[in-house]
Amino acid sequence: MATLASRTAPAVAHPDRFFIDGEWVAPSAGASFQVVTPSTEEVYLTVAEAQAQDMDRAIAAARRAFDHGPWPRMSHAERAAYLNAMGEALTARQAEIADMWTSEMGALRSLSGAMVPASIGAMHYYADLAENFVFEERHKPAVGHTGLLVREPVGVVAAIVPWNAPFKLIIYKIAPALLAGCTIVLKPSPEAPATALLMAEIAQAVGLPAGVLNVLVADRGVSERLVRSPDVDKVTFTGSSGAGRKIASICGERVARCTLELGGKSAAVVLEDYDVAAVARTLAQSTPVLTGQVCASLTRVIVPRNRHDALLDAMVAEFARLKVGDPFDPAIQMGPLATARQRDIVENYIGKGQADGAVLATGGKRPASLNRGFFIEPTVFGQVDNQMTIAREEIFGPVVSVIPAASEAQAIDIANDSPFGLNAAVFTNDPDRAYAAARNLRTGTIGQNGMRTDFTIAFGGFKQSGIGREGGVEGLLPFLETKTIVLDGPPMHLDS
Repeated sequence: MATLASRTAPAVAHPDRFFIDGEWVAPSAGASFQVVTPSTEEVYLTVAEAQAQDMDRAIAAARRAFDHGPWPRMSHAERAAYLNAMGEALTARQAEIADMWTSEMGALRSLSGAMVPASIGAMHYYADLAENFVFEERHKPAVGHTGLLVREPVGVVAAIVPWNAPFKLIIYKIAPALLAGCTIVLKPSPEAPATALLMAEIAQAVGLPAGVLNVLVADRGVSERLVRSPDVDKVTFTGSSGAGRKIASICGERVARCTLELGGKSAAVVLEDYDVAAVARTLAQSTPVLTGQVCASLTRVIVPRNRHDALLDAMVAEFARLKVGDPFDPAIQMGPLATARQRDIVENYIGKGQADGAVLATGGKRPASLNRGFFIEPTVFGQVDNQMTIAREEIFGPVVSVIPAASEAQAIDIANDSPFGLNAAVFTNDPDRAYAAARNLRTGTIGQNGMRTDFTIAFGGFKQSGIGREGGVEGLLPFLETKTIVLDGPPMHLDS
């Protein structure tokens, strides 16, 4: 059989350059990152690594484009036309984008093929808001004749995206920012930069004005320069809570705006009326998504104590049947972890779970049938106490903890006893019981009977899971500043 690398040659036109001020420019130094395909451990792509002067150049371009360029001064409808053109151009390349996602981080090709078009749809959604969203409201002021509340672009945006779902997260950051009239420095993860570079190609192809979108790949040190720059008005970041805390502290020092979508340790609360076999089937479908490298993954399953063993047995049966292997194979249900380092982290947590006394019910090892790639078996622990490390810290892998509870009230308390608050689920046949439980759960999203995050409404977390929301109208608001204007009479564009 042909190797994965030979089947999926990268479709990036300028991996050795950065996209700055509307042009592909040479890096200031010869440093580079190697992107490794996690299912084969082969080098997929080599990209230029930005240095401090490259980052400064990109920030300056975005600053000029915002302060003096045409973009913030266009109408929302004019900017929406660019968004729609970008969406159409992305649609023409959606198969390449899906291949990139699978090759860079091991997402199942069947999943990436379905999720890429949905993400492109968000570009058109935000374009449509040019007609539907009220950017200027008329008020009757306490003093004066005409009061206006206007929503203007926040300014230069640093958009920092992680490696697990880069294309989707790029769209949900840059689409609302562009509609608002912001200019952007987009910094992808060195582990998964391809779709960001492709996005730059799209921006150039549709004629996005110079400096509106700038793209370069950098390590943490140079990325911190982006966050610290006084010329950056807002940072939108998706990643770990540790990195988010650092970014929030830096933004706090200079009173910069920030949106943070961070980690999770999401709970699935199983009530007495719901079939445990159905719970197990549902979790066996959601846990393998991106090999558990999903911040909203349901990793704590809280069940009535007298049903713990039955649920654990059902989960063992379902998880043991999952097929792990080549993510390009349509019969495979879970691919590899994204990096060797991430596999080491997951294996370390599995060891901690065993050392703390949790019952390793299934999985926990590297698949014996796969001698290459960063694979791990889907793993279930039983008899987990909520104070154990595996129940407190985000593992970012296909590891689920089953936690017994004495009552529904205690189950809610256990679910809330976490530094995170990103996602949750309530398994019950009764929508009223699900609603009542949902109102008591301190998380940004709650679904009935499964993982039901929805970026078309809003996505984000409580507590250390983040600040602000992405998706939907809520995802546009962080890219806008609100201004009040009080006039002695109406301006010409308003009726008197």
